[in-house]
Amino acid sequence: MEEERSWKTRTLLIGAVLGALTGLGVAFAMVQRAEQRGEPIALNTGEGVRIGMGVLGLLRQIGRLGD
Repeated sequence: MEEERSWKTRTLLIGAVLGALTGLGVAFAMVQRAEQRGEPIALNTGEGVRIGMGVLGLLRQIGRLGD
């Protein structure tokens, strides 16, 4: 039972770290692009929806990895 809990905890921690690092990388890239353009970051509703749909698609693909 302890071994099962261990791999689950490890998997969740790795997923959390990878998610945080990915989010940080995306935010860094957005800041860099905004600085190059000399404009503040501004996401409109359409861009937000496109990003959300892309994330959902990625999550679906990751969820199918075990199939």
